[in-house]
Amino acid sequence: MKIAFITDDGKTISRHFGRAAHYLVIEVKNGQAVSRELREKIGHVHFSDEGQRHESHLGSGMDAASHSKHQQMAHTISDCESLICGGMGRGAYQSMQTEGIKPIVTDLTDIEVALQTFLEGKLKDQTEKLH
Repeated sequence: MKIAFITDDGKTISRHFGRAAHYLVIEVKNGQAVSRELREKIGHVHFSDEGQRHESHLGSGMDAASHSKHQQMAHTISDCESLICGGMGRGAYQSMQTEGIKPIVTDLTDIEVALQTFLEGKLKDQTEKLH
């Protein structure tokens, strides 16, 4: 199983999915991390030429153009089962689900602590942090 974490430094979980620079992908076998890979992540800055039509009457990132951007962001982690982040818009959350990736929003900031909590089955998805 592979788990992606939103990060800027490879150690802490970023508070904002769209602005983070990287994914830290950790592969887990038999309950142990066996590999780690820092992958570049496209984000809001990469779509600046397309305008910032991020909001819609449905909520943040819920329009079709945003869904297309989220799909592009998900492509890099299409081999991952879960995505752990500190915050994201409702549209990004739903887009990840559509792509078969389970998003989990947490207030934990340390990737190692979040990984262990996830592996213990105790990492709660704090959807109240969606915007």
